[in-house]
Amino acid sequence: MDRVGGSRPDQAPAGVAGVATAPPAGALPVAAAGLGFLLLRPQVAALPLGRPALAAGYLALALAAAGAPAALRRRRPPGGTAARPAGTAGPLPWPLVLVTGLAAVAGVALLSGPVPAVPADAGAVLLGLAAAVAEEALFRQAMYRTLAARGGAVLAVTAMAVAFALVHLPFYGMAAFPVDLGAGLLFGWQRWSSGSWTVPAATHAAANLMVVIPLG
Repeated sequence: MDRVGGSRPDQAPAGVAGVATAPPAGALPVAAAGLGFLLLRPQVAALPLGRPALAAGYLALALAAAGAPAALRRRRPPGGTAARPAGTAGPLPWPLVLVTGLAAVAGVALLSGPVPAVPADAGAVLLGLAAAVAEEALFRQAMYRTLAARGGAVLAVTAMAVAFALVHLPFYGMAAFPVDLGAGLLFGWQRWSSGSWTVPAATHAAANLMVVIPLG
């Protein structure tokens, strides 16, 4: 997972205690463009080249959202070292957080019973993985850092869970809102407790794979 400087391999990079830094300016346009793209996915998917268009959109979103805070990390104040954004330290080792999230997703999948069959071709699998990475880069990286820097982790986790559930309404309808809200809260907890957006991205990718490759 993410390693910076001298951080331990079983631990996300530690932030600077007590220092609240402003979110990078590029996060806001990335968030607006990303949300717009995610809300328009049904229309994009209906295009003649819907799948390639979605893939390109996911790739662009993942690169932009994951890189949005990078400029802040590289920026060095005069005579000092680069300040790390607020919310980069996690209280738990990322392997524990990852295993907990995967177990929760698998448990819900098993308890919910059989799901309707979804075409599990290579394109669907790749799109599911790309969607997971792009959404987590947006919600649990660029937007999470912005909200955590301004209002704290509780606000960031809660607001991102609600936004995550809302952007799935055009695809899945209101019936899926509680499930997506719960998933968003789980991913937000993983982001906070591990200090890394890649941990919820891995869990999200596994959850999407379970849709096209059911456990039972």
